[in-house]
Amino acid sequence: MTVNEVKDALHGTYLCGEEHGEVEVHSACGSDMMSDVLAFLKDQAVLLTGLCNPQVVRTAEMMDIVCIVFVRGKMPDQNIIEMAREKGLPMISTRHRMFSACGLLYEKGLRGGASD
Repeated sequence: MTVNEVKDALHGTYLCGEEHGEVEVHSACGSDMMSDVLAFLKDQAVLLTGLCNPQVVRTAEMMDIVCIVFVRGKMPDQNIIEMAREKGLPMISTRHRMFSACGLLYEKGLRGGASD
């Protein structure tokens, strides 16, 4: 699955990084707790979160996250979007709640971890 396919599956909108839409996504993680993300994530993952602070971008940079999706229509401020843009990290916003967004991606074949 690509970042563009994630956006389409979630009926999302790019906040930045649409030029990276063809990047492959191999797994997904949904969490508002960045400590859980640090303990979980695998290579080339998409992070679904409702947390709108700079720590999300910093965590993504450390963990090889290829895209951040903000659920529930959450919108980070312009400084956070600019941080992601500088790092070449696509950001997407979707109106779906976390559970629904994760389910839609799972339905399209994206998996999250060893228990799948």
